[in-house]
Amino acid sequence: MQRRSAIKNLTLAVGGLVSLPAWASRWTPDSIGKVSTSVVSEDNQMILAEIVETIIPETSTPGAKSLKVNQFIMRMVNDCYGEPVQSNFKKGLTLIDDLAKQSYGKAFTSCDALQKADVFNKMRKSDDTSAKQFTNMVKNLTIQGYMNSEYVLVNLLNYNMAPGFYHGCVPIGK
Repeated sequence: MQRRSAIKNLTLAVGGLVSLPAWASRWTPDSIGKVSTSVVSEDNQMILAEIVETIIPETSTPGAKSLKVNQFIMRMVNDCYGEPVQSNFKKGLTLIDDLAKQSYGKAFTSCDALQKADVFNKMRKSDDTSAKQFTNMVKNLTIQGYMNSEYVLVNLLNYNMAPGFYHGCVPIGK
């Protein structure tokens, strides 16, 4: 009996080690693939792209929109969250567009950067709990997606998957 459990545990450990490089690799927009539009329409995806650009704008480094963090957020919402969160997400996207139309008379995607930031902050500070949940979720997923993108990990954080190297045969001086 002990031999069977030892073989089973060894097989699970080897399988885990084999799948580790695929799990631990950083994401790119190509690795995410085409995101389904079943949860959010194409227009709302453009609104989401502008929201992530409002949260992390482009400066001397690429912004969240340039790194396609909106695709990351859509994949997370589609695959990792349930129906109540997905419906709140859809409601939040339409709510932010309606708030922009109410405040500035134009769609959220047509507003300039200061107006977008103002609309997002109004929504974040509103009394509506679903609006606060939406803004908090989008902000957290934007930061998570941006900080885990390949560009940020490699170019800004100097990330090495296996830091340091082993040099086994090194001559020793006297």
